[in-house]
Amino acid sequence: MTPNPQPIPGRDLVGQPVDRVDGLAKVTGTALYTAEHGLPGLTHAVLVTSTIASGRIVTIHTAQAEKMRGVLLVMTHLNAPRLAEKGQAGVVPPAGRILNLLQDGQVLYNNQPVALVVADSLEHAQDAARAVRIVYAAARAELDFNQAKAACYAPKKARDQAADSARGDDSAGWNSASCGVDVIYRTPMEHHNPMEPHATIAHWEGDQRDQRDQLTLYDSTQNVSGVRATVAMRFGLPPGNVRVICPFVGGGFGSKGSAWSHVVLAAMASRQVGRPVKPVLERSQMFGMVGYRPLTEQHLRLGAAADGRLTAMRHDVIANTSCMEDWMEPAALITRMLYRSDSQETSHRLARLNIGTPTFTRGPGITSGSFALECAMDELAYVAKLDPIAFRLRNEADRDPGNGLPWSSKALRQCYAAGAERFGWAGRDPLPRSMRDGHLLVGWGMASATYPAHRSPASARVSILPDGLALVQSGTHDLGTGTYTVMSQIAAEALGLPLAKVRFELGDTRLPVAPGAGGSQSVASVGPAVQAAALAAREKLLALAQADPESPLYSAGPEEMILEAGWLFRKSSPQRREGVAALLARHGGLSLEATRDSRSGAEREAFSMHSFGAVFAEVHVDPELGIITVPRLVGAYGVGRLMNRKTGHSQLMGGMVWGLGMALLEKTEMDPRTGRAVNANLADYHVPTNADIHAIDIIVVDENDPHINSLGAKGIGEIGAVGVAAAIGNAVFHATGKRIRDLPITLDQLI
Repeated sequence: MTPNPQPIPGRDLVGQPVDRVDGLAKVTGTALYTAEHGLPGLTHAVLVTSTIASGRIVTIHTAQAEKMRGVLLVMTHLNAPRLAEKGQAGVVPPAGRILNLLQDGQVLYNNQPVALVVADSLEHAQDAARAVRIVYAAARAELDFNQAKAACYAPKKARDQAADSARGDDSAGWNSASCGVDVIYRTPMEHHNPMEPHATIAHWEGDQRDQRDQLTLYDSTQNVSGVRATVAMRFGLPPGNVRVICPFVGGGFGSKGSAWSHVVLAAMASRQVGRPVKPVLERSQMFGMVGYRPLTEQHLRLGAAADGRLTAMRHDVIANTSCMEDWMEPAALITRMLYRSDSQETSHRLARLNIGTPTFTRGPGITSGSFALECAMDELAYVAKLDPIAFRLRNEADRDPGNGLPWSSKALRQCYAAGAERFGWAGRDPLPRSMRDGHLLVGWGMASATYPAHRSPASARVSILPDGLALVQSGTHDLGTGTYTVMSQIAAEALGLPLAKVRFELGDTRLPVAPGAGGSQSVASVGPAVQAAALAAREKLLALAQADPESPLYSAGPEEMILEAGWLFRKSSPQRREGVAALLARHGGLSLEATRDSRSGAEREAFSMHSFGAVFAEVHVDPELGIITVPRLVGAYGVGRLMNRKTGHSQLMGGMVWGLGMALLEKTEMDPRTGRAVNANLADYHVPTNADIHAIDIIVVDENDPHINSLGAKGIGEIGAVGVAAAIGNAVFHATGKRIRDLPITLDQLI
């Protein structure tokens, strides 16, 4: 398919700050989230999780729990149905992972599922779950990252790239440098903590003996198709026998991109009791079995010539994974592509710990890697006595240094300029501890931001109904990001209908297939399919009118036919018009339907596709108490064509808030003796609140990408979080003269 944007008929809706079309349903409580779906005979399930990090179950006592009021099933490794392959997901992550499905008594991490109690009420299930008694034979658990990294190893891949990379002669580049930095940065383990906990409702219908049984899953997921594939494989079912439904998601941030153990366990239990089964994970359980951002140790060595040109870059990453499978946080990928350097080496290594498997977390790899790279660049700018922006401009890459391809578009220079002007960067005194506001130390810092512009195959269906309304469908998701609204805008503009006459449906495997909502790819993938299907349906409608003697468009040429705001008329005689419903009524209440697929083409091999941005931060630091506040953040972004200025602004702001939390607050504290998170709740796991957030100023620069897709749209869900922690870290150095290289930056590090 051609990647060049096509002219879109009808009103200009795309890009407008349209209110969320699902907003009313959410504020009135009519938007049903997974745990809110009611089914006849619904039962409640509670997971029992391990209290050791390594070992095996010697005995598990369930007799008391089984006799308790309302209990229908206590499922353990002793009575759980045997499944085809022990633990294997059968689907490439993120859709599938190694699962803990009660197939044996082995324990590999604390908070691992070891039993599932099903009862007629939540209270009865909780009470019985507390009555399950387990005797373990504990084994040595590896919980010390510093010890584990001594046996670190290379993964097969760092996401979709080689684990290691090299170009030029790093040693020669380092030796020829006039100045350099050799530093280690660390980022901690972080958990997603969406407001909506992970939840599933599993319901079987039919007879499993003749393979006609149907499984319906209501699941809080970012990937209905991935869940279907994983669950179908686990039960040996054709994918068509599994339906997954998820119309609304109360936050995911990557944690809901995989089919985790509780999803399959719910289906196993439902088949056992013959009724729908609903487990909802407790907040503390979400710190065990549904992923997190792994901790990283990142060693950077950067060298520069006297003129500030980079001569050497080395970025070595060690991250933790679980004892079940390899999961790599590819933090060095950003270093491969962001700046020009004749020599560069990167590596990724894994250290195994007896902790659950990590997963995607907002801006995976890039967010954690940008903290280390952008702080190291700031350090080198100080050593080279260059302004941090000037230093970055001197090393800006006009092509992707990692693969040599030209950019599909790049507005990074414009982002530097727009952000610096809005922030007032020219007024910065570069000397640390030189700026004050009363007794408070003031620091200004900045960092670059980038994120790959992903796109995957997607399909959409558009039906123009007899009443003149349009139904648009695709099996994508809305995580609160505005997908319902943006897809409605795209379809309405392409169809020439008012936005109020377009309804978008998503979150169901019975709809046309779309990729999981991750990697900032939903709009870039599904949007072109929606646009193509809407244009095809529109063409069918115009052809019908053109062939109808009673239509004002009868025998009109293509250049004369107008469909705008739901009205059909000729350009030369707009006063004679008719509505879409009237035309369809004359043809027996006809419905017109079109389904179209969208996928990338040869342009993916010809261009490197990324979004770019620049982040500026001001911090105030109390010199006696070390307390840090962030009175303002400015972010400037080049993200192609923005689909909705209001929801886009919201996403970018949310990302920047996330980055502030990463810089100053977020850290999962693991007990080194037990491997269990000690702050596994929203009281002790610190995330930003309203009191932590002050002025956030967001600029979206004009950028035309003629290659990314027919809409010119790049993803924005993750780039807002990239670079914020580094900008704040650099501002803290500017304010205090202390370089903090371990996140989060806390007051004890500054006193």
